[in-house]
Amino acid sequence: MEKTRFGSAEEIARFTSVIAGGKLAGLYWVDGIVFLYFPLTASNTAVSKELLEKRKVYWTYVGYAPMPKYMPIIETKEKMIVPVVDISADEILKGVAAWLKAQL
Repeated sequence: MEKTRFGSAEEIARFTSVIAGGKLAGLYWVDGIVFLYFPLTASNTAVSKELLEKRKVYWTYVGYAPMPKYMPIIETKEKMIVPVVDISADEILKGVAAWLKAQL
């Protein structure tokens, strides 16, 4: 539904830390892209039907940035520390990362 391209891994880490209210929140990394997403909950009939019948999941938001090399943490200049999980083994999210790369 909405996507934001951040200029750097530090920018998306800062955003993630702020929206999490300083609590430990993390990012995902696949094939040179670091990202976060918020799925639309299957709390209504239309979304539930798409999930069950078509195996489709909708995201209300995705934020992403280029990050050529995987790093397990990103530390911002404000000393915010955000963990990053390498999920390269997930075939579906590899497809998402390829699509996000094409948006760069």
